[in-house]
Amino acid sequence: MQSMTVPYPVDFDVDYPESRRNRLTTAFRAVLALPMLAVLTVFSGVLFVPPLLTIVFRQKYPRWWFDFNEAYMRFTNRVFAYVLLLRDEYPSTDEEQSVHLRLPYPDARGELNRWMPLVKWFLAIPHYIVLALLGVAAIFATIAAWTMIVLTGRHPRGLFTFVVGVMRWHNRVVAYAVALVSDQYPPFRLAR
Repeated sequence: MQSMTVPYPVDFDVDYPESRRNRLTTAFRAVLALPMLAVLTVFSGVLFVPPLLTIVFRQKYPRWWFDFNEAYMRFTNRVFAYVLLLRDEYPSTDEEQSVHLRLPYPDARGELNRWMPLVKWFLAIPHYIVLALLGVAAIFATIAAWTMIVLTGRHPRGLFTFVVGVMRWHNRVVAYAVALVSDQYPPFRLAR
């Protein structure tokens, strides 16, 4: 019997690079990513508090704030896809490139419980624990991929798929507990 998985409203994927990878930029990726990581650090605190306050007190999720959070999360994913060697393109601040994140715009009155934002961070603790372990595994997978790319110019598909799965899981948890776009509890899976 084949099990049917219900698609989660947050979707994430990265296009697998079929062409040979840039071995030189891969070798120095940690240094090349520093400016973009600095930009992310500046904006990192603004995702959670404003939507939390507007949902709890006004039962609204202003479209402009959702658009900001979505753009920030997309940019963050492009940066981490670059850092984790999934793509060679330097992260754009506004173009999708080959990193795809889709978030549903919620109807705050009809789809979101106004009090859930106060506890979602707590309900997501099991995910944080699993993601910490998966994050360590993703770092080792990235180190292995770095070695393979520098030596052969190719990114092993299995390592690529695993790291994308960890990022997908992370995005679902962030969308649920931080960006507050869904009350549907994230699944414990790497796959779509």
